[in-house]
Amino acid sequence: MRLPSFRTIAISALVASAALAAPAYAKNPNVGGAPMYASKNIVENAVNSKDHTTLVAAVKAAGLVDTLQGAGPFTVFAPTNKAFAALPKGTVDTLLKPENKDQLVKVLTAHVVAGKLSGAELMKKAKAMGGKYELKTVSGDTLTAEVKKGKLYIMDESGGEARVTIADVNQSNGVIHVVNKVLLPK
Repeated sequence: MRLPSFRTIAISALVASAALAAPAYAKNPNVGGAPMYASKNIVENAVNSKDHTTLVAAVKAAGLVDTLQGAGPFTVFAPTNKAFAALPKGTVDTLLKPENKDQLVKVLTAHVVAGKLSGAELMKKAKAMGGKYELKTVSGDTLTAEVKKGKLYIMDESGGEARVTIADVNQSNGVIHVVNKVLLPK
């Protein structure tokens, strides 16, 4: 019987100690370069994502911080900065003006569904409903979850289509699914 070498034992010990010393957030997904903690709420996590600074600014301008820090649960389809930048020039600046607060609230709440729905649940429901599953948003609009080539897409009433790029970012008051387009109400 061959005994392990000192080098093998030392490497095994280092690997084991590194696993024990891993930071608590190692199991939490990174979004925008920051760990997302399941123990924090939607706003507490979103403010740390460098990919969601436009969304955070919009949530603040719309006065939705307290709502999204509430008990929920909420399912949020969170557009990235790139998604906002892809809107026609001047759209974001116009929406952020105080006189357009109602319109901004409508756009943002069209990204929020009451309840906590995982990516797997959305895909399962879409498949069970013949390929599409309709969701009512907090704004009263309808989003449609659809599975295409194994990927989850969310469609808005205006015909826009966003792909879920990071699913199941769990929060203490719901879940975030990062999307690559802004969903627009009709």
